[in-house]
Amino acid sequence: MSTKRLVMVVEDEAGIRDMISTLLIANGYSVVTAENGHSAITLIASYNPDIILLDLGLPDMDGLEVLRTVRHWSAVPVIVVSARGQESEKVEALDAGAGDYIVKPFGTEELLARLRATLRYTERMVQGSMVSDVYNVGGLRVDFGKRVVTVDGKDVHLTQIEFKILALLCKDAGRVLTYEYICRNVWGPYSSRDNQILRVNVANIRHKIEKNPAQPKYILTEIGVGYRLVEALKEDEETDSD
Repeated sequence: MSTKRLVMVVEDEAGIRDMISTLLIANGYSVVTAENGHSAITLIASYNPDIILLDLGLPDMDGLEVLRTVRHWSAVPVIVVSARGQESEKVEALDAGAGDYIVKPFGTEELLARLRATLRYTERMVQGSMVSDVYNVGGLRVDFGKRVVTVDGKDVHLTQIEFKILALLCKDAGRVLTYEYICRNVWGPYSSRDNQILRVNVANIRHKIEKNPAQPKYILTEIGVGYRLVEALKEDEETDSD
């Protein structure tokens, strides 16, 4: 079972916000919305979306300010969706870190196509930083491109946050990732220093992928430090040596 990609829609006009949200949900995305810049920044840090659709004409602050603020701590892809159509404004947004720019009014098929293209590009960049686009150890298989997790061939349903935690651990399999590092990369720089929410999510992941969550073989705890995902299981090593 694949994990739906989470799109944040930052738009102050309720009609446009609802239309975009309905369109995205109908096409298999999860959606979270914000109607102003300050709430957008807070929600981006909390939800860590896969991509952001950002209006520039927000009531409390310019969308470019939101973009620049987010770029200080996140590389999340951003598509600007704005009524501002001047070339200089497009260039300014792209230079500030936007991945694409769509001028209102827009066609729904164009929006969906731009969204898919930006997500594909981002996934290629992420996969390029990994040895493979699939992590496979023992019976655990994580397909980053398809966002599918299986254990012994059976689909495992993870929440958005759970998948991001597991993918982060897979990226650095064999290395200990500190609690602070994981929280910062999953929830953003404004995440609480309390690690309890991370522990709860890791416990949930273990219940879904481990045969015995009390004695995990995939996600190991380094007490007082963080978590480590194994590179190989003992049975794999023994098989390789036979």
